[in-house]
Amino acid sequence: MPRDSGPATTPAILLEGLTKRYGAETVVADVNLDIAPGEFLTLLGPSGSGKTTTLSMLAGFVLPDAGRVVLAGRDVSKAPPRARGLGMVFQNYAIFPHLDVFENVAFPLRVQRKPQKEVETRVWDALQMVKLTGFEKRYARQLSGGQQQRVALARAIVAHPPVVLMDEPLGALDKNLRYHMQVEIKEIQRRLGTTMVYVTHDQEEALTMSDRIAIMNHGRIAQLGPPREVYEKPENAFVARFLGEANLLAAKPAAGGAVTAKGAPLEAGSGALGAEGGFLFVRPEKVTLSAGAAPAGPNRLSGTIRHASFLGNVVRYAVELGEPEPLLVDAANAAGAAIFGPGETVTASWDAGDCRLLAG
Repeated sequence: MPRDSGPATTPAILLEGLTKRYGAETVVADVNLDIAPGEFLTLLGPSGSGKTTTLSMLAGFVLPDAGRVVLAGRDVSKAPPRARGLGMVFQNYAIFPHLDVFENVAFPLRVQRKPQKEVETRVWDALQMVKLTGFEKRYARQLSGGQQQRVALARAIVAHPPVVLMDEPLGALDKNLRYHMQVEIKEIQRRLGTTMVYVTHDQEEALTMSDRIAIMNHGRIAQLGPPREVYEKPENAFVARFLGEANLLAAKPAAGGAVTAKGAPLEAGSGALGAEGGFLFVRPEKVTLSAGAAPAGPNRLSGTIRHASFLGNVVRYAVELGEPEPLLVDAANAAGAAIFGPGETVTASWDAGDCRLLAG
């Protein structure tokens, strides 16, 4: 999946036809991807989608059965991890328990036999960057999960690698700390200009941090693009469902370019249905609720509130439309906002430009 990046530049990472099989099962199938220097790209997908195996082939921990891994124009498909010059942050951090923070961070420089003065300067700079100055003499058992994550990040960047790989590094942290670390990692990546490939199954994490997201399913890239594009313009029902909450209304073509769904005429600003129909896709936050039944017109459906869930910044309504799946509506928890209760009749409406047609 090539990208239009203006004037031709050598990609920091190029994956061509990357494939991996375990017995009869193909876990990564013909993945093609180019990543620009300084780009933050996230591999996002459910468990078993092939994202970690793809990262492992990029790192050199797993050899591909077909295809190539090219780093800055150099084919490293069969090179061992140590010959690829990459930084790596593992899911479990992999902090050495017998070394203090300073020596954990210094480890890549010790392997490269850097002079002691350079080691001290680089380690100090890295610890400042991850806000761990003053922790140099502590050991892993004396650190919190967030501090251990920072040590792993400092170790990954201390040797100034052109590419850093991160395999679900924030999964063990609580939500608030995870958000702060997302912001810090992105800021460090921008400051250093490092190319970063990040693996996660957390959709919010991917949307927050990425320049582009590659959504994987069954070993293939289902869609690739900037966060807003893949969120608001999914190319298929899998992407629509996986990347946040989604309403997918079964739809059939109708005269005049409109579609019918739930027995009502609807209009969409983009996309297309298949020959046998498909879905009209709209995000819950794009739908507005008002009291009473719906008058005639496109993109206006009448229903009743099945239940309302208070989520803090939004109230999520499930609107019963006479179908197995209710219509989800997210209303901002704003001053003066109308509050609806179970059983109330409401009108759900949205603009044609806020929805999209998807083939079945």
